[in-house]
Parts: sequence; structure tokens; C-alpha cells
Amino acid sequence: MSQKYLPKNYLPKSLLGRSILILAIPILLIQAIITVIFIDRLYGDVTISKTTDIARELNFILNSKIIENDSYPLKYIHEKAQPLAITVTIDADPKEIKFTHAFFDISGRYLIKALKSQVVGLKSIDLKTDETKLNLVVNRDEINFVISLSRRRATAENPHQLLVAGFLASCLFIGIAVLFLKNQVRPIRLLAKSAESFGKGEKITFSPSGATEVRQAGHAFISMQARIERHLEQRTAMLSGVSHDLRTPLTRMKLSLSLMDSDEQVKNLHGDVNEMEDIVNEFLAFSRGDSGEEFTLIDAKKFIKPLIKERKRLNHNVILNLDNIGADKIKFKCKALAMSRAINNLLSNAEKYSNETLIRITVNKNTISFIVEDSGKGIPKNLRQKAIKPFERLDTSRNQNEGSSAGLGLAIVSDIARSHGGKLILGHSNNLGGLKAEIQIPL
Repeated sequence: MSQKYLPKNYLPKSLLGRSILILAIPILLIQAIITVIFIDRLYGDVTISKTTDIARELNFILNSKIIENDSYPLKYIHEKAQPLAITVTIDADPKEIKFTHAFFDISGRYLIKALKSQVVGLKSIDLKTDETKLNLVVNRDEINFVISLSRRRATAENPHQLLVAGFLASCLFIGIAVLFLKNQVRPIRLLAKSAESFGKGEKITFSPSGATEVRQAGHAFISMQARIERHLEQRTAMLSGVSHDLRTPLTRMKLSLSLMDSDEQVKNLHGDVNEMEDIVNEFLAFSRGDSGEEFTLIDAKKFIKPLIKERKRLNHNVILNLDNIGADKIKFKCKALAMSRAINNLLSNAEKYSNETLIRITVNKNTISFIVEDSGKGIPKNLRQKAIKPFERLDTSRNQNEGSSAGLGLAIVSDIARSHGGKLILGHSNNLGGLKAEIQIPL
């Protein structure tokens, strides 16, 4: 069977939906089984019992000795049938009806079976023409007696009331259970929301509640959250401290180099010092992250145009393409400074390894993407995941003659994208032939 059509593909995905399904299916199955057994026993036993009484009455009425005067036996039969609310007539050529009943007439099956076995000379039973009447044709001594009586005498009255009451009671109990289940699922949803917010750098008040297991998971999450925050604070403090301490000797070195006579060696030392300063700045940016910044609703065009203008002011050959969004105003929530840092990192990376850069914005129903493409050598497919990790340098795939770094540029971009609930995707640029870096952010 194809995976697409497996039953599990149509089952509820949420815990609440599955819990309701686990609760409702047994109740409804029990109700169905009880209904089937109840109907079978009720319609079977009650109908057979009532039909036996009717068969006795019919045999009593028709067991009259037929004499030559036809009117006498019919008058005699009427006298016997009238107190029993049974109508009897004689038809020389009755219609050929056989034994008929409606498809869903459960009691009709038992009724016909009982009468056929107990009434002598029974030729036909009609339960279909008039569902409120029981019409029979009985042949005695070559006389066809057409008999009619109320159908209510042969079947149980209002048996559906108990079934309807049982069904309504089941629906009521399922409804009450759903209310309790929603209260049990609410703390789990709050825990998931808190975990998602924490992953984005937000922090909401969370107090464990609900069942014991849910409370245990909540307390475990709070403990984990505290450990992660402590670890991040320690990492930030360490990187900030190291970076700050390195700035002092770097400043002294730059001052000393500025006082020395300029020659090739001094120029090389200047380059090394500047490279070290860039690495220190990467450490500071990585340690700072986007902590403490609040989400704001911004317009994508107003956000990106100043960044491109600043890059062009620095003689960066960058082209902005907004054809995908046209004249539409696209607004999305983000941490503006952090997002600016992420896009600038991608643009700086592209400028370092290529002569031309293209940045464009694409929007679909659920996400907005900032795509930066360059004309460099790109990154091989098997190394793209490695390139996103902190402190990874892919000198074999990018031109190392342009200088080195701490390997934090793409890691910073990836962290910022994840803190917005999105991701960084590396690929091949079909437009320029180099690296394509895409920041996807949910709308």
C-alpha cells in the first residue's frame, strides 16, 4: 500500500485530537455492539412472542368447519375476529404478493419466519404496501382468506427511544471528557510555546501545571532553560572579556606601527593587525548575538534599502532586486539590528570572495527570504553544513589569499535566523555561479 494512503495519514496529529479519538472510538464501538445485540434480541424475541399470539388467534378464527352455505362460515369468522381487531375477507383470486418486507424491516424477517411455521395454509404476507398493516393470505379448504390487522400488535413499540437515549448519553460523556482533556492539554501547549519562544530569544512566564507528568516536564524545562541561560552568559562574558582584553594590545600595536617608517614589512604588519581586529570584532558579534533586542514589525523594502545604500557607499558592487515583491508592502516581525547584522555579514562575505553581489527578496504564503548571491567559487555541497558551524574555515573552497577569519560569519547569521524561527540555507547561485545564502524567516 502506498504511504500516501495509509490510515495513519488521516488520523489527528494533535495530542487532543488523538486523545479524543482514543476515548470516543471504544465508547462508540460499545454503543454499536450493544445496539446490535439489543435490536437482535428485542426484535427477535419480542416479535416472535407477539407473532406466536397472532398465529394462535388466526388458527382459532380459521379453524371453523366450512359448510355449503358460504355466508355462514364468513359470518361466524367475523364474529370470532371482531373482538380480536382482525379483519377477514374472502378473495377468489388474490394478488400474487408472496412474502415481502422493507429492506430495513428487522422485525419483519422474524415475523414472516414465525407465521410461516405456525399458520397452516399461509400463502403470502405483505409488510411493504402499508407498513402500519399486517396483510396475509391464508388458504383453507380451497378458500383464500385475506386477513388484515395492525402491525403494532406484532412488533415492539418505540424501541428506538432507548437507543437514542444511549447515543445522546454517549455524546454527552464524550463532550464532558473533551473539556477535561482540553484542560490537560493546555499546559502541554503552554510548555511548547515557552520552548519555542525561548528558542527565539524571547522569554515568557511559564508556571508548570496539569498532570504530574506534565508538571515534571515543565520543571525539567525550567531547569534546562536556567542551565542554557547560565551557559550563554558565561560564553558571552568569556568571549567579551577575551575580545576586550585583546583590543588593548592591538591598539598599542597599531599606535606603534603608525609611528614607524612605512616599508613593506610595516605594511604587512598593519594588515595582520587589521585582520586580528576583524577576528576580535567577529568574536564580539558572536558573543553579543541578538540578546535583549525586542521584535518589531518592519517593512522589508524600508529595511533593506539603507543597508544596500551603505554597502554601495563603501564601493561594494551590490545589486538589489525587488521584482518578486513589486510594489507590495511586505511587513514582518524581526529584531532589526540583529537582522541587519546577519545581512551585512552575508554581504561582507560575498564582497570578500567575489566581484559582484546580488541580493533579492522573495515572499510566499508563509515565509520571507533574503537571498545573497555572489560570483565567487562557492562552497561544495558536502561542506555547506560544516560552513555554518562556529570556528569552521573552508580555505579549500574559498580564496584564502583574501585573508582569514575566525569562521564565525555564517555561524552568526545562522544563529540570528534560528532566533527568528527561521534558518540559513546555503546553495549554488544560478545567476552568478557562486554561493547563494538564503535567510528564511516565517511571516
